[in-house]
Amino acid sequence: MKFARTLNFVKKYKKLPLPIKKQIEKQILFLEKDFFHPSLNTKKKSGFPDWWEFRVSKGYRMTGKKIGDELILHTVGIHDEGLGKM
Repeated sequence: MKFARTLNFVKKYKKLPLPIKKQIEKQILFLEKDFFHPSLNTKKKSGFPDWWEFRVSKGYRMTGKKIGDELILHTVGIHDEGLGKM
């Protein structure tokens, strides 16, 4: 699977604490190997075709849009701060 990161994702990523950044990179490695790896808790976003949510940690999530064999990572952040609103 190929990955792309939107400018929005990159901006939010840069503001995160280092331990969360390391966890994000670990989760992306899991995504490369298995889109449904148990650690990711992969969930399809209801009402948004081709959009998915992935767990980074207990409180952090990232979302992306899957187009063919490419995943475009759109946003990352604290789950309870409206991450799901696009």
